Amino acid sequence: MKRIAVVPGSFDPVTLGHLDVIERAARIFDELHVLVVHNPDKSALLPMPQRVSLLERSIADGGLPDNIVVAQWNVGLLVDYCTDVGASVLVKGIRSQVDVAYETPMAIMNRSLAGVETVFLLPDPAHAHVSSSLVRQVAALGGDVSPYVPQVVATFLQEG
Repeated sequence: MKRIAVVPGSFDPVTLGHLDVIERAARIFDELHVLVVHNPDKSALLPMPQRVSLLERSIADGGLPDNIVVAQWNVGLLVDYCTDVGASVLVKGIRSQVDVAYETPMAIMNRSLAGVETVFLLPDPAHAHVSSSLVRQVAALGGDVSPYVPQVVATFLQEG
């Protein structure tokens, strides 16, 4: 039986921490869907098609495994997407206790709604402090984000 998992996120923009989690999850599962989702609690910097494009290019440029599918989902429940593609696991990167507190109720709800389990992966310590929101702030103030994001994202943010 094929083990399929989903890594959801807003990826606004994708960071090296995201790619670290994606790469490690792709080694664990037979097929990994990296799903760009709309988060109603966040105000997006980049439109969804741009986030998808930057994510696809970052994965290709990073030489990540070829079992990764990039998709987007902006309507319905995340577990509906999981059911549609046959995924039984969600993978979430956890940087701190704040992330654990935020993600735990959702993990329990997703298991209750559709039997979808959630696996938490800890970040590489080099990326534990990096978030998309911090990258957006640094970029907006003219700072160098290249240590925190794939080159294609750094170039895009510097030109934008």
